Amino acid sequence: MGRCSNDTGFVALNIAVLTVSDTRSLDTDTSGQALVDRLEAAGHQLQARTIVKDDIYQLRAQVSAWIADPQVHVILSTGGTGFSHRDSTPEALQPLFDKQVEGFGELFRSLSFEEIGTSTIQSRAVAGLANGTMIFCLPGSTGACRTGWDRIIAEQLDKRHRPCNFVDMLMRHAQERV
Repeated sequence: MGRCSNDTGFVALNIAVLTVSDTRSLDTDTSGQALVDRLEAAGHQLQARTIVKDDIYQLRAQVSAWIADPQVHVILSTGGTGFSHRDSTPEALQPLFDKQVEGFGELFRSLSFEEIGTSTIQSRAVAGLANGTMIFCLPGSTGACRTGWDRIIAEQLDKRHRPCNFVDMLMRHAQERV
């Protein structure tokens, strides 16, 4: 497990939200909006939000730009994690990871099983760290985004969560990148 600080004060992170969809607009993007609402309610800052078509190269380009931006601490993506021929979020983003957070997908599917049963095996939710930026890739359903944020991500992006969270590591990387 990573080294954890004893300082337990809240730290607001800058978070970008990416919706992967060929059909949604900002008006119809309930999954992206659920993530925005939750991150803001938690006290974090929305740094950027966009919708990108499910295309490996467009996804990599957008996420690479955010990874290169020292103001973006976390990227939350929704969509493109299933098995249709257009679903390519894991293929697009995993090559960008310096380290993968294997436990994220495992825990997400375990929690999701409680809600949707064996259909959870069709989720390829993944997470990783790239250039000091944490990236969480969630399925496109609003329910999956609520589950991912409420039951995993919110605690891991809250410095007060014990025994460990990602905040100290993200802040160290942010200071190194400036």
